[in-house]
Amino acid sequence: MVTAVVGLAGCAGIVPLEPGPESNAVACAETMVRLPDAIGDLDRRSTNAQSTAAWGDPTAVIYRCGLPEQGPSDLPCFTVEGVDWLLDETDAPRYVFTTYGREPVTEIIVDVTYIAGADAVRALSPVVGLRDADARCLVATDVFGGGTVSPTAEPSPAPSATPSATPTP
Repeated sequence: MVTAVVGLAGCAGIVPLEPGPESNAVACAETMVRLPDAIGDLDRRSTNAQSTAAWGDPTAVIYRCGLPEQGPSDLPCFTVEGVDWLLDETDAPRYVFTTYGREPVTEIIVDVTYIAGADAVRALSPVVGLRDADARCLVATDVFGGGTVSPTAEPSPAPSATPSATPTP
């Protein structure tokens, strides 16, 4: 996932990045013109690839639009400003946030040494959220049939309209 991007650290100047295979999508172009000039204290920098952006020197945040759809994932999923994001922490301190349920797919790579991942995602979610979602992350109650989930207990089943044939203990 991160292999398509040249390292986050670097000197001022153009940030070399790899464009996504669908980087010429109209939705990417519509998003690019709305990206902020700064994220926190990090100024936006020039990149050499279509539908990409970078902030900070050294580069702390990378934005790429036009990646292929990923489908279901076992990565943690959470919602920020109405946008569902998958989080991949396998290359910490570089965290990869990938949109879920929006095409074309957007990826944000954040070096949390320089900025909190949540701050970068919060700054970019309103722009990404302009594209309609065609799928949403599932929450635990969706997976467990609408019951409740406690961090210390087993999920409780949702109430049933029909009586159970099996007695409960």
